[in-house]
Amino acid sequence: MVNDEARTITVADHSDGVRESGEPGRPVSLPVVEVLTGRGFITGKSGSGKSNSASVIAENLLDKGFGLLIVDIDGEYYGLKEEYEILHVGADEECDIQVTTDHAGKLATLALEQNVPIILDVSSFLDEDEARELLTAVARQLFAKAKKCKQPFLLLVEEIHEYIPENGGLDECGKMLIKIGKRGRKHGLGVTGISQRPADVKKDFITQCDWLVWHRLTWNNDTNVVRRILDAEYADAVEDLDDGEAFLMTDWAETVQRVQFHRKQTFDAGATPGLEDFERPDLKSVSDDLVSELESISEQREETEDRIAELREELDKKNSRIAELEAELQDARDMSRMADQFVDALVEHVEGANPGRTEQAKLRARHEDAVANFPTGDEAQVTFPDVADESDSKAENGEGTTAESNGEGSDEAVAAALESFGGFAPPEESEKGGESTSEKNGESTSEKDDEKPGEHTEARGTIPIGECPEFVGRVRAEIRTLEPKTRKMLAYYREQGQASPLDAHFVAGGSGDRTSAYARNRALRTSGLIEHVGQGTYRYRLRDLLTERADGDVEESDLDEYVAAIEDSIEEY
Repeated sequence: MVNDEARTITVADHSDGVRESGEPGRPVSLPVVEVLTGRGFITGKSGSGKSNSASVIAENLLDKGFGLLIVDIDGEYYGLKEEYEILHVGADEECDIQVTTDHAGKLATLALEQNVPIILDVSSFLDEDEARELLTAVARQLFAKAKKCKQPFLLLVEEIHEYIPENGGLDECGKMLIKIGKRGRKHGLGVTGISQRPADVKKDFITQCDWLVWHRLTWNNDTNVVRRILDAEYADAVEDLDDGEAFLMTDWAETVQRVQFHRKQTFDAGATPGLEDFERPDLKSVSDDLVSELESISEQREETEDRIAELREELDKKNSRIAELEAELQDARDMSRMADQFVDALVEHVEGANPGRTEQAKLRARHEDAVANFPTGDEAQVTFPDVADESDSKAENGEGTTAESNGEGSDEAVAAALESFGGFAPPEESEKGGESTSEKNGESTSEKDDEKPGEHTEARGTIPIGECPEFVGRVRAEIRTLEPKTRKMLAYYREQGQASPLDAHFVAGGSGDRTSAYARNRALRTSGLIEHVGQGTYRYRLRDLLTERADGDVEESDLDEYVAAIEDSIEEY
């Protein structure tokens, strides 16, 4: 059972003043339960004695064994350790233990369950946001644990205007303190705010306080707060209060009391430094077991931070290595792509290359659709008789091509490959391939041109070749001197408009041999019947060839007739 002396704490004496209800010098006591669980406010300008009054209240509570947690913004309360075993926590080496938000739960447990008084020194934090986060976490833990413990406990907050300002919104810390002020009492958790600027403190907090202490105030905005809450008489008198003197207003007293607070008994760490020597007294330390519990949390945090740092370092190294590998891979891809483009262009133009059996199999598979879809029978517009082709047999048996036998191909092929790959123009080629082929068949171009007019006329009623200009007959003769498979390739180009030599050769009945396909393609290209259009494909250009041979002196309608005459006469051949 709590005795009467434990129910109150004596903190001041009556002094002369306005509406004095008691005799001067008579002791003034405060009910412990109201101080511990209620809402209090202590204010006064700097040097008026507000911090001394707060310390006197703290000393009296500690003398009777009650718990409290002091939020020290200016590092003024460590002097309590001169007489009391109080845990001093913060961020520097002057504290018993350096703490972070990780310690918030343990601090609340020590305060409420083990009744350990605590000074939370936020003045030692260089980062203000870090200090606010710590106070928020501790206040939240106190509120949560107070619901279960139901232990009377006081949270004493210096410079409370920093957390619950009159102007501006509230952050998480301010909201948590307001929450304790409104709802903490029923759980046994009280809060007392201290400020030298009452005008800057949220008025909702001040007006809801159960007890208030008004020390000397001189600024008009602050005295106006006194006028609003007390009256004009006190607003004038508050400017003349002595150091340590204050107006005490409580919910349990009928009158406002003018009191003189006692002087604190412990070292005054908040006193203004003078010229005299400063000597810090011996301070009491808390038990090693208590500190070791908090140190274990710090050690775990340090280990976690070290491990995180190691993992981040490893991750940075791996990310750097990944970036290097990605760069190397991209370079390799670029080089591979360039090499593939150059090789493709070179292979398309180099004569005499001999793909292996695997390549031939790939070509056959690639051309199956072309063979299946190439028009036959009634759908075919250009057909040629299929005769034996010696050059294909030689190519398949590994013998040299016409180009190779004439010593041609290497320089021209490289130039053509460069044309396809990088846009270089190849040197103009000779027409030896055509002449060679013509001589092989035992006839010359001039002999073909001597044919009589009227021969090989168009069966469908187009203009007879004999009635066409000389250059038309010459082009027709050049086409007719080509070997059958070469003419079939030309027919495929005509049908498709644009195609690759391998496709044309395969559809013409070739074996898919690259060497033979490009040898025949060269004959068509050097004759001007097809032209390279890029990416390994060629375009049918009989009409363009006739335009070139006519030197532009021909009508478009006549040109259509000449093209038809040549193509139809070839079909009959």
